[in-house]
Amino acid sequence: MMDVKPVLLWTDALLFVLVGVTIVAALYARRREHLRAPWRSVRRQRLGMAALVVLAAYAGIGLADSIHFRLPLPGADHSAPAGGVEYSTEVVSLLDALVLPLKKRVEKTYSAPFATHLYAKETIEFPDGAQARDFPRLRHGGAHLADPADRARDIAATTFLGAVEGLLAWGFVIAVVAAWQARRAGIPWTESFARLVHGRTDTPWRAILATLGALILLGFVVGHLAAKYHVLGTDKVGTDVLYLSLKSIRTGIVIGTLTTLIMLPFAVLLGIMAGYFKGWVDDVIQYAYTTLSSIPAVLLIAAAILTLQAYMAVHPEQFDTAAIRADTRLLFLCIILGITSWTGLCRLLRGEALKLREMEYIQAAAAYGAGPLTIMLRHILPNVMHIVLITVALDFSGLVLAEAVLSYVGVGVDPTTISWGTMINGARLEMAREPMVWWSLAAAFAFMFALVLAANLFADVVRDAFDPRLSRSGPS
Repeated sequence: MMDVKPVLLWTDALLFVLVGVTIVAALYARRREHLRAPWRSVRRQRLGMAALVVLAAYAGIGLADSIHFRLPLPGADHSAPAGGVEYSTEVVSLLDALVLPLKKRVEKTYSAPFATHLYAKETIEFPDGAQARDFPRLRHGGAHLADPADRARDIAATTFLGAVEGLLAWGFVIAVVAAWQARRAGIPWTESFARLVHGRTDTPWRAILATLGALILLGFVVGHLAAKYHVLGTDKVGTDVLYLSLKSIRTGIVIGTLTTLIMLPFAVLLGIMAGYFKGWVDDVIQYAYTTLSSIPAVLLIAAAILTLQAYMAVHPEQFDTAAIRADTRLLFLCIILGITSWTGLCRLLRGEALKLREMEYIQAAAAYGAGPLTIMLRHILPNVMHIVLITVALDFSGLVLAEAVLSYVGVGVDPTTISWGTMINGARLEMAREPMVWWSLAAAFAFMFALVLAANLFADVVRDAFDPRLSRSGPS
């Protein structure tokens, strides 16, 4: 395997730390019945588990795009010591390596989805010296076709081949799950398979496998088509829009998760302190979040991003590569969004803490000599975690949409960072040109819509399971 030089960006490290914390939290909750019961309720909801499969697919792509490295320059001596090998300044990811054909197959400019010719006419010179204005053939999209008129038949045949392979892969997954369930329950494989097909399982495996099958089928079909065509077209500089859409997933996940990670300590700590201590502590915290809420968030974010840009311009030696510059701006944007978005959760936790501090068990703990820190950590915090989980799940989709809006107005991620916001921002002029270029905007909308919809559906299920005011119902 070719030698590579690993590169760990700040957002990469924080994402993997978040994954580790999530695993530890899951193991912690698994040993406590009062935490396991709500998650069992979540596990029994068909809609919630189907949404979770979609979120897991997005998370897998985002994590693959968070493993960064630098490749050796062409002609480098791989047998030389590590310090003697020269590496490229371009930072690539595991996702780039997996979809390398999409990245390398760059056209001259715009081309429509599944097109074989460019989207604009150019002057073409023929072998006999004659010239004409026409749509030139693409270098990669449909280049395997001797006659572009065969495109429809070739697309149909390629789709059929991908669908067959996808169905075979889906069948293999179903067989593995049925065998696993049969071994756990101590029943024959045929009976386990029948339970999966008819939905007679506690966990809604039929909904999970149906959603997973749709994703597998889509992946195989798109994979086969993308090897021959630009499935979602190309942008102004000829880059495959499908590649841009896949690369944007990491940016959306980073914005949604890291911003939440930064916001939580402020909201939880200050909200519980304000509600428990009351008095001047409550007044100071209320004044802080009321003042912060009064400042237009977009102006504060714009001022912070412009300050960072000025710092980068003065200290270029601290940012060796374009990837480090873009990652620093992305992390800084997460920090600013976290600082400006903790006030809502803080208000909710303050109100809940005001109510809980008057409960009998809190009064009893104080009477037995428990200190304020012990009471807040052991008695109040566990009883407000349902609010934290509900708010985090609901805020994720809002933060993903916030990145698109901020990038659209020019104060979001770095222009070199691929995101749905930058795609939408670039589509402003594309939608106004003649002929109209619509596929970049449509692709960004479709990928963002799927992520936000899945996050909202899963958030609704989590809310129903953890909110004690809502009645617990059976599988929907």
